[in-house]
Amino acid sequence: MLRTLFALAALALLPVTGRADDVDSGPDKDKKVPALKVHDRTGKNKDKEIDYVARRKDKATIYLLLPADKFDRPMARFMKKLDTKVDEDFEDVYIVAVWLTDDLDKTKKYLPKVQQSINYDKTALTCVKGTEGPKGWNINSDAHMTVVIAHKGKVVSKTGYKSLNDTDVPGVIKALKKVAKEKKKE
Repeated sequence: MLRTLFALAALALLPVTGRADDVDSGPDKDKKVPALKVHDRTGKNKDKEIDYVARRKDKATIYLLLPADKFDRPMARFMKKLDTKVDEDFEDVYIVAVWLTDDLDKTKKYLPKVQQSINYDKTALTCVKGTEGPKGWNINSDAHMTVVIAHKGKVVSKTGYKSLNDTDVPGVIKALKKVAKEKKKE
């Protein structure tokens, strides 16, 4: 009996994808990625308004869309670990984190401070006005973060997290590796 309890407790601690607290959020899988015009505050296009979907075109890209008021330490740890794994394991993959905000000026000032504190290497910190998200992105208001993986201009994977932390990174990396395998076959 005691062994069974320990086994159940160990299983409960394993990271699981498709958790019960995930929500449907993001553009439809296998569809064209909608335009994403954002204010880049720290990335390769710093201080420019840019459509990252148009700029990244066919390259594998991870889009993180999050309501500005929901950003917290566990989310920052998730983003840092994801940034590190992408930097270590993937050559052309880039992460675009989009703060959804009603106070654009405040968020524009805040994002460089986040970058200075956390020091992302493969992640652009960007923002867009409006907490509902960009047109066509279908952001669920219950999602604390929506993670969308795109490749060749199409949505490969999407997950809306009600909560997340760095233990959720392996699920994103697993989905990204499928894209990398497809790329090698070409």
